[in-house]
Parts: sequence; structure tokens; C-alpha cells
Amino acid sequence: MSTATTAPGATRSERKQSAPIMTHRQILLVIYGLMAGMFLSSLDQTIVGTAIRTIGDDLHGLDQQAWVTTAYLITSTISVPIYGKLSDIFGRRPLFLFGISVFILGSVLASFSGSMLMLAAFRGVQGIGAGALMSLPLAIMADILAPRERAKYQGYFFAVFGVSSLIGPLVGGLFAGAHQILWIDGWRWVFLVNVPIGIIALGMVIAFLHLPKIGKHANPRIDWWGATAVIVALVPLLLVAEQGREWGWASVGALACYIIGGVGIIAFVLIEIAMKNDAIIPIRLFHSRPFSWATGIGVLVGFGMFGAMMTIPLYMQIVVGLNPTESGFAMLPMVLGLMTSSMGAGQITARTGKYGFFPRTGTFVMAMGFLLLAFIHADSPLWYMLISMFVVGLGLGQLMQSLTMASQNAVDARDMGVATSAATFFRQIGGTLGTAIMLSVLFTLLPTNITHNMADKPTLTAALNAALDPAVAGKANNTAVMKQLWTPIVDPIQKNIQDGLDKGTAQAKAAVDAAVTAKVTQGVNAAVAAGQVPAAAAPAVIAQQVAAAKPAAEDQALQAAATQAHATVKDGALTVDWANKDQRSYWVDKLVPDITTQINKNGSKASSGSTSSVSDTSFLNGADAALTRPFMNGFTEAIVVIYWVGFGVLMLAFVLSWFFKAPPLRRTSALQEQADAAGITETGTIKAQEA
Repeated sequence: MSTATTAPGATRSERKQSAPIMTHRQILLVIYGLMAGMFLSSLDQTIVGTAIRTIGDDLHGLDQQAWVTTAYLITSTISVPIYGKLSDIFGRRPLFLFGISVFILGSVLASFSGSMLMLAAFRGVQGIGAGALMSLPLAIMADILAPRERAKYQGYFFAVFGVSSLIGPLVGGLFAGAHQILWIDGWRWVFLVNVPIGIIALGMVIAFLHLPKIGKHANPRIDWWGATAVIVALVPLLLVAEQGREWGWASVGALACYIIGGVGIIAFVLIEIAMKNDAIIPIRLFHSRPFSWATGIGVLVGFGMFGAMMTIPLYMQIVVGLNPTESGFAMLPMVLGLMTSSMGAGQITARTGKYGFFPRTGTFVMAMGFLLLAFIHADSPLWYMLISMFVVGLGLGQLMQSLTMASQNAVDARDMGVATSAATFFRQIGGTLGTAIMLSVLFTLLPTNITHNMADKPTLTAALNAALDPAVAGKANNTAVMKQLWTPIVDPIQKNIQDGLDKGTAQAKAAVDAAVTAKVTQGVNAAVAAGQVPAAAAPAVIAQQVAAAKPAAEDQALQAAATQAHATVKDGALTVDWANKDQRSYWVDKLVPDITTQINKNGSKASSGSTSSVSDTSFLNGADAALTRPFMNGFTEAIVVIYWVGFGVLMLAFVLSWFFKAPPLRRTSALQEQADAAGITETGTIKAQEA
């Protein structure tokens, strides 16, 4: 096996020029090194995705999840083109080693987080290292393998992806579900586990990742101004995408972010034009129509994919009720669909050399998967969700290689690193914006949706009936949800009803006392007139008879009042027996219309009041379904909006894909092409090509 193929009719000199620079064994050793780094990255994402809800609940900031996710994506996105350009200058291996080292450091720091914002900062450090793990393996594969040969080695990488997808949920669920492991909070091991894995990956990369050397370019310039402009452009725009719902989209802070981000974008473009070939993302790459179209479609795919997929584990845990481990395993249909279609696409490409239709079929199939997801509801069966995810995976698998392959084949071999990183960069830009915007939309809609479902009469009737039932409200599993959602509603209701009944009790007793006193007085006065009772003794006789008659009369009156008020007499007073189904149902039916009207009238206040239930959803665990129904319905409705947005974005990508013409595949690897074009020195180093 080699990295080049020689035409049957080639001359001797051509065969000599095309002599393979790497053997099959050397290629395998490089792949082993890449697998180690990719395993570290893919396992981390799987574990964190499984445990994020537990982490958010423990740090009381689930509604700040977007900060954690976006911080990681911001730094990894910004660093991707920097790694790509620097690797073209200084080589892939040292930068890959640097990326793994920084990733390990970020993992250690993340394990010490005391808040979601602190975790976001440390995940940002991890992201700096992850930028190398995302882009450099793709560039290295393009360096050492011709496009049509890559399918032969795909199994190695899918094995890494498959293993991490299988054990990630198990490990993540184990850590998230454990209170403590070795006196350390269980979820902190989600990050600490990266340390031994990262050290092993470092050792494997040092041992196996050896590439042919390329001659150094004379006086290389590093585009630090371009890197700075990327940061200035992206950070404020992503910041406002996350915080816009809190600040207000037209607030002073938001407007400042728009302006700074716009200035950063303009500055970045001008700097890249001035830096020419030394730019992080050379503008000349976009002179290629296939590269430009592949990049644009990649942005849309990243927006829909990252933004919408981040919500699936949350739905699985919050609405379906799966634990972190189960929710991780529930993602396997998507992984299966992705692996199946990606391997199929790779084999078709290897055998036919054609791949230009995959962006069309991939975006369409993926859009259909999101269309299926857009019809879920709180009671959707799990199998429906699994089938929908499988369809999404089938579409995504066709896009993963084809767009990157198009970008790589649209540029010269010497630009392989910067082209690969640019393709990854813009896809990550889409993903980062998608994650920030869609999670922001989710948590913006959620309080309003919860309030809206609180005002839904059937939902409110069932929930209020459960909340007022002592047998339900008193259960240990319902303590948290009662405190979070229903006690603030139920306590005032019960107090107001009891206050009314107390007034009724007092009035009934007063009326009975007056009636009894009048009747007894009339009888005693008659007896006095008849000479049966001495006039002097009349007051005492009246008092005695009134005292004797009052209890029975009051009880009789209270029983009549209780029947009329759908209440019970207890200890000489009217009260509602909330354990009595008939009494509870009467009052629920009586209260629901008034509560519904009040919620609709004070919708904005109610929405702001329910915001606190978004930051920590652990109160939902094991709670009665009727009590959690408003939250579940509200969450699902917000999720559905996200899926409709994802569907729309991917349909736009599908339309654009018809204007995309894939460039032909190169017949040799990038390194082989450079060696053929520039030659090899006596020491085996590939000569540097002039720009």
C-alpha cells in the first residue's frame, strides 16, 4: 500500500518521481497516533454531553449551559485556523502534541469548577487544545492518503468513534450518578478521566506519529493580527447570542457587541488581504467556487447540527426520564446512522471517484430527520425519537467527509492544512452560533411555555388536583417539585379557602347562637309569664339552656354549611378535607378558571417567576407526572421550535447544494503531490514549494 498510484503507461522517470514516500506500515503507525488523539476528544464530548444536566443541577446553573458549551466552541473554533496555518509552516506533529497537552491542562482545571461560569472558562482552555484535535487529523489524513484510498482506512477511525460512543455514556453516567469517587464529587471525574487517557494519547502520538519532513519556508510570517481580529469578531457576537435574552436584543450592551463584532469582521478581511499567502485563511482560497460553496454549506450544516443536537440529551433526560447513562446510549441510533452512511459514502467514493451528490442527499435526509423531530411531544414514544435520530445520523454521515473532501481537493497540496482548518473553522462557526442562538432561544421560550401550560385548563386541573392531594404532595419524590412549582400556588389557595371557611364558621355559629338564644329566651319568658319560672332566675335558666342547646345546633348548622361548601366539620370548624376526592375535585373545578384568568393576565410576571425552575431541573426526578406536566409540555414545545429552525436551515443548505459542483479527486496524497512537484532531498525531506 502506498500513497500514490502509478499509471500503467508511465515512463521510468515518472515512476521514479512517483515513488511512494510512505509505506503501508508507516501509514498505519500514523493512524494509530491520530486515533489516540481523536479518542481523547470524542470520548470527552460524549461523557460531558451525558453528564451536563447533572453538572448544571449541582452547580445550580443548567440555564447557563450555553456558556459552558459556547466557551468550548469559541476557543476551539478560533484556534482551528491558527493550528491549520501554523501546521503548514512548522509541521503537524508538534502542534498536535501541544493541543493534547493543553486539553489535559484544561481538563484538570475544569474539575475544580465551583460554578457554571468557572466551568465555562476552563472548558474554554480545553477548547484551545481541542482545536488541534478537530482539524489536524483531517489534514494529516489528506497529507498521507489519496482521497480514494481513505475509505480503506475508515474502519480504524469509526472503531474509535464507535468505542467512545459506547463507553462514553456508561462512563459519563457512572460519574454523573456517583455522589463521590475517592472523596471527589462524581461529576468532576468527567474531566479528571481525561488526564490518564491524555497521557496515554501523548505517548502514542510521540511514538507513532512520524510524517515525512517538509523543507522550511524562508522567512515565514505568522498572522497574529488576523488571529486577534478573529477573536475581536467572534467573541462579542457569540456573547450577545448567549446573553441577548437577558440584556435585550436592542440594549446598549447588545448594540456594542454588534458594532465590535462588525468592526472585527471588517478588520479580519482587510488583514487577510494584506497578509496574502501568510494569512490564517488566505482570501485566495475563496477564489475557488467549490471551496466557497462547500464552506457556505458547511456553515449551515454546522448551525443546524450543533444547535439542534445539543437539545436531544436534555429531552431524553428531562422529558423521557432517562438517566445520564441511558440517555447516552439512546444516542447510539444517531451514531449508527452516521457510521453506516459515512462508510457507505466512503466506499462509493473509493470505487467510483464520485462524491458531488452527497451534499444534496445528506442535507435532504438530515432535514427530514429534523422534520420528524419537530413532531415530538411530551408523550412521544422513545422509539419515535430513536428513529428520528437514526435518520439525522444517516444524513450527517454523508456530509462529514464530502464537504471536507471538496475543500481539500479545491486547493493546492501546499494549502492542505489551511484549507482543512478553514473548512472545519467555518463549520464550527456555524455550530457555535447555532449552539449559542438555539440554546438561548430554548431558555428564552421555556419560562413562557411553562406559564402557558400552567394556564391550560386540562393540564392545570390534573396538576392542581395532584398538588392538593396530601397523598401525592406528601410523597418524598414530590417534595422538590412541590417546593419549586406548586407550593407557591397551593399554599395561598388553601389559606384563602380556609379564611373563607373560617368566616363561614363564625357566621354560622353567630346565627345559630342568635337563633338558639332567641328561641330559648322566648320559651323561658313564656314560662316566667306562666309562673313556672321565677323572674329572677330567668337569666340563669336562659344561659343554661342556651349552653346546652348550642353544640347540637351549631353542629347541625355547620354540617349543612359543610355540605353546601363541599367541606368537612372538624373540631367545630369548617375545613376542606383535601384527601377527599369529591371535595378536592369541587374546589379544583371552581379554582381553575380563576387561576387561568390570573395567569393569562399576569403572563410576564408569571414567566419571570418560573425562570428559577430552569436553572436546576433536579426537582423533576421521580416526581408525579401530573405535577411535572406543565414543565414537560413547555420544555417540549421549546425543543420543537429548535427542531423547526434546524429543519429550515438544512433545507436552505439543500437548496444551495444544487449550485455546488464538487472538484475532481486528486490521484495522490498531498505529501506525495508536493514530493512529485518539488522533489526530495538526499535526507528524505520534501522540498518546500514556492508560493
